Amino acid sequence: MKRLFVFPAIAIVLSLAACGGSENKNTSTTTEETTSSSESATAETVPGIENVETSNTIVVESNDQMKFDKELLRVKAGEEISLTLKNVGTLPKESMGHNLIVLKPGVDVATFAGEATAAADADYIPKTALSSIAAHTKLLGPGEEDKISFTLEKGVYTFICSFPGHYGVMQGKIVAE
Repeated sequence: MKRLFVFPAIAIVLSLAACGGSENKNTSTTTEETTSSSESATAETVPGIENVETSNTIVVESNDQMKFDKELLRVKAGEEISLTLKNVGTLPKESMGHNLIVLKPGVDVATFAGEATAAADADYIPKTALSSIAAHTKLLGPGEEDKISFTLEKGVYTFICSFPGHYGVMQGKIVAE
C-alpha cells in the first residue's frame, strides 16, 4: 500500500521541479528579447519606406471601411508640411467620424486612444494629452475635409484616427528625414 502512494508522490515532486526550472530560462529569454526590442526601436526602420516618394504636400482619404488610403508617408524634416484629410465616406459623423492625429515619437497609442475615447466633446482630442500630439485635424463627417500645416523634426511618427474603436485599424507612419 505504501508503494501506491510513494511513486505518485515522487512523480508529482519531479513534475513540479521540472516546471520550476523552465521558468528561469523563459524569464532570461524574455529579458534578452526586451533588450533587443528596445535597441531596434531606437534605430527604427520602416519597411517599405524606400518605395514612398518624399512629399510635404499630402492628401489622405478616410472612408466608411475605417481605412486611410495611405499608411506610410515620407516628408522632409524641418520644412512645412501641408496635410489634407478628406472623409470620402457617407455615414454620419456621429457614427463614423474621422480625424488624423500625428503623435510624437514614443507615445503609447493604446493609452492615448483610451484618453481620446473620453474626449467626445473635444472631437476625441484629449486636452490631457496635448503634449503627445505633433499635429491634428478636426473630426470630419461625410464629404468634409480639413487642411493643416505643421513641421516635424527627424523621426518616425505614428498617425491615427482617434474616433472610438478606429485607432486599431486606422493608423500609419510618417517618416521625417
